[in-house]
Amino acid sequence: MSFRIGFTAEESAIDTIETAADVARQTAVPRKSVVLVNFPKRNMTLAYYNDMFDLHCGDMVFVDGKLEGLRGHVVEVNYNFKIKISDYKRVIAVADTSVSGDFFIAGSHFATFDREALPAAKIVTWYKAPVKEEDEFVSGSDDTSFILDDLGEMNVSSSVAQRGHDYYVENKVRYISVDGTHGYAIVEGSEAYEVEFEYRNGEISDLTCSCFCSYNCKHEFAAMLQLRDTLKHIEENYADEFDRTGYFAAVSKGAFFSFVIDSKKSGKFMI
Repeated sequence: MSFRIGFTAEESAIDTIETAADVARQTAVPRKSVVLVNFPKRNMTLAYYNDMFDLHCGDMVFVDGKLEGLRGHVVEVNYNFKIKISDYKRVIAVADTSVSGDFFIAGSHFATFDREALPAAKIVTWYKAPVKEEDEFVSGSDDTSFILDDLGEMNVSSSVAQRGHDYYVENKVRYISVDGTHGYAIVEGSEAYEVEFEYRNGEISDLTCSCFCSYNCKHEFAAMLQLRDTLKHIEENYADEFDRTGYFAAVSKGAFFSFVIDSKKSGKFMI
């Protein structure tokens, strides 16, 4: 049996969790402020200067300085201030947690077949600070490939496979998508890593990960397990939807509730 999960902000709205406040904030002009940001991983709360966004309590942000790359959430906003700017680090990015669309239960994840509902460009703002202009990236791949249903061909050690399996069981594959033949996943370990691959007729090729391993890693193995599991749920319950669009995106239930539900102060939830 399959279920569709929907969200509404008002009685008249259908299948959405994007409230009127979300829409207004997407077009809001920046408002200068000094904000307190809490970083759970460090158990620290620090003050930052903001001149790029219209920030509110509960917003998930990234900052520059010593805690660059760590996600924090705004716990206080002060508009009345006079500071020496050089004494403060800045807020440099805000996670876009507005979500709108139809979502379907797919095991440990919620899946959508709408490219606009949960694009990778939105999800990555939940986990990673924006790339700096001076950062340079290169990538490459060999000609190896393997069948998704036989991960023994993936050529990973038993220890890597076990650790990858643990990541999969612990739902550390926070997000995974396939658009046409291109696949993308975010796997959260000590930090969030991006896994990319090509998927054609059950075969995986051009598999890469943004971690430092020079071999197939646990993040890739976890992503492949999650891909196989999600595709199984889709084939059994939503094959027509996938065939129609050639696209799916799936987010772990924990990540969905943590970023999309918990950050909202109002709205209606339907199931």
